[in-house]
Amino acid sequence: MFYRLITVVGGLVFVIVLFALIWFFCKQFLLRHGVQEQVSDRATVLATWTFAGISVGLVFAVVGSFVLGPWAFYRTLRGQDVSVSDGAAIWWGFGIVVAAMAITAAGFFGFLMLVGAY
Repeated sequence: MFYRLITVVGGLVFVIVLFALIWFFCKQFLLRHGVQEQVSDRATVLATWTFAGISVGLVFAVVGSFVLGPWAFYRTLRGQDVSVSDGAAIWWGFGIVVAAMAITAAGFFGFLMLVGAY
């Protein structure tokens, strides 16, 4: 029972890590594209909607997160007045989603192996 509790708490920590990674990558994206005003707030809005897209997409057989996450990033970015083409925005969103999920998944599987659940 103790391992189940540790696994649930670890899972919650990794959800927070996933959001933090998405926020960090969104902030770096904005800085790279010359956004200087309210970068943290704008990154939070981008990360929140991207995270929401990923979360809803995970419900639809995991693959949906790689569709809905970049789409949410793209739609939110259009409201931010960042001068990036539509195609580049979608690819950047896809890259952010893949990188954040890969890092989080690798860490979570390592955590599961550490506690003996995997």
